[in-house]
Amino acid sequence: MTSLDRRSVLRAAASAAAAGALVAGCDPHRDEDSGTVGGAPSRSGAGQASPAPAHAARPPTRAPGLPVQIEHGPREGHAVALTFHGSGDPKLATALLGEAERAGARVTVLAVGDWLDEQPAMARRILDGGHELGNHTMHHRNICALPAAEAYAEISRCADRLRTLTGSIGSWFRPSQTRRATDLVTGLARRAGYPHVLSYDVDSLDANDPGAPAVQRTVLDSARPGSVVSLHLGHAGTVAALPPILDGLRRRGLRAVTTTELVT
Repeated sequence: MTSLDRRSVLRAAASAAAAGALVAGCDPHRDEDSGTVGGAPSRSGAGQASPAPAHAARPPTRAPGLPVQIEHGPREGHAVALTFHGSGDPKLATALLGEAERAGARVTVLAVGDWLDEQPAMARRILDGGHELGNHTMHHRNICALPAAEAYAEISRCADRLRTLTGSIGSWFRPSQTRRATDLVTGLARRAGYPHVLSYDVDSLDANDPGAPAVQRTVLDSARPGSVVSLHLGHAGTVAALPPILDGLRRRGLRAVTTTELVT
C-alpha cells in the first residue's frame, strides 16, 4: 500500500472510532474461537451488555429459479454484489462501510458468531447503513470437515446470535473456510432456515494482504454483471481498494448492491 493509501485508511478509521461506531470483518485463514456465551445474552468485549436489537435484518432470501448454492446473479443486469466475511478490527470495518456509503454502494456482510459476541454493536451499524447481514458460522471452522452435529451447531449458533441482535437469522448463510458447501452442509443450512448457500464467482484474495492495488486489479479484472465478489472486513488494503473498485465498476455501468437485490 502507498503511504497516501495508508494515511487515508488511518484517517477514515480514526474518524469512525471517534464517532463511536463499531463494525468488523473476518479472515478465512484464521480460527478465532474466543469462547461463547451459551444461551445467555451476548456481551461486548468490554463486558457491557449487548445493545437493544437493531433494525430487523431481512429474513433468509429465497430466489426462485436459482440453485440452492448461489455463485452469481443474472448476467444480463447491471449490478454486482460485494460480500464481506465479517470479523476483524472494527475500526477498519467501520471505515470500509463509510467508504461504501459515500459512494452510494450497499454490501453484504456474512458475520462470524464469536465476532458478534465480541462486537454486538456492529450488527446495528451494518443494518443502519443500509447493508445486508448474514451468517458465516459461529467460530469460522472448516465446516465441510466437521461431523454433522458439529457443523449444524456452527450454523445454528451463529443464527441464534443474529436473531438475538436483529430479530432475524440473516439473509444468507456462507460456509466457512470453503468456496462451496458439501451436500451435507447445504442440507444442514436448509434445516437451520436458509434456503440458499451463498458462494461467489470472484475471489479478491484480499485476506492475503497483497496491497490495495492488487485487490483492486483482481476484482476489476474478474467482475462482470451478476458477479458475487468475496472480500474481507478488517484488512487495511481492502479499505483502500474499495473506492477505486467502486469507481471502476461505475465506469463500466455496474453498481454495487446487496446480494438479495442482485438475485431477486
